[in-house]
Amino acid sequence: MKNPTPEWFLFLPQIKLRVDDIVERARVAEASGFDGIAFIDHLVAPGAEQLPLWEAMTVAAWVAARTERLRIGHLVLCDSFRHPAILAKEAVTLQEASGGRFELGLGAGSVPHELVGFDITRDRAAARRDRLRRSLELLHQYWGAPNTEGPVQVPAPSTPIPIVIGGTSAPLLELVRGYATWWNLPAPQLNRLTELRPEIGSARVSVQQMVGFVGHGRDAAEVHARSTRRFGQLGDGLVVGDAAQLVAHFGDLVERGVERFYVWFTDFAAPETLAEFGAKVIGNPR
Repeated sequence: MKNPTPEWFLFLPQIKLRVDDIVERARVAEASGFDGIAFIDHLVAPGAEQLPLWEAMTVAAWVAARTERLRIGHLVLCDSFRHPAILAKEAVTLQEASGGRFELGLGAGSVPHELVGFDITRDRAAARRDRLRRSLELLHQYWGAPNTEGPVQVPAPSTPIPIVIGGTSAPLLELVRGYATWWNLPAPQLNRLTELRPEIGSARVSVQQMVGFVGHGRDAAEVHARSTRRFGQLGDGLVVGDAAQLVAHFGDLVERGVERFYVWFTDFAAPETLAEFGAKVIGNPR
């Protein structure tokens, strides 16, 4: 049986880039065959706190208004940043405004010192996961899911809003089984795909993948050296190669059950890289 055609999302942390640069990359990605785009959700840039960083939901709405086909989401929104009633209303609004193109990625918060530093919460990981579980329950209630009790918001979503949950711990995988449309495996733990895939229930599989793309006229040794210097800590989450090598790499992951790729580029998604990757990798399935 032939494997399904995978979905391709550009993972684009909105760090250092101007808002116009983000829109340009989104439009190039859309024209190059990408299916969606995903941003991050932090108050300061992780590991680079001196660099400018734009707010996650505002950027998503701005990009949605300036694209026609791309699905819009995040890896992932921080649950502690927003009351679930507010998040539910924001999600429905963006879903309707975009013509059904919004996906809700949600997590418990991956940078505890950020939460403490901005006086958001001092809860430990277990308490943040409990809050995330309650938020997922409330989101379904607010959206009018059957067999729930409590306040319901109007309007309800006219089309389902997919839920994306990432992570590898047993408590998070339990939430994936209970609530997620998509389970995302973070780049640093790509080597655990085979081990964890049986633990996700009916959720579909996506992986985050950092790519050092050896495009036309690029020196392979230089791209490999620069990519490894910047992102070698990702281990198997980093792949470096030309179009043929990347087609083979992603094809192998599709055969292992991956249905979506969140592609993160070592050159910060230069428009020419997106265009060539679209033509030679996305447009050339294995």
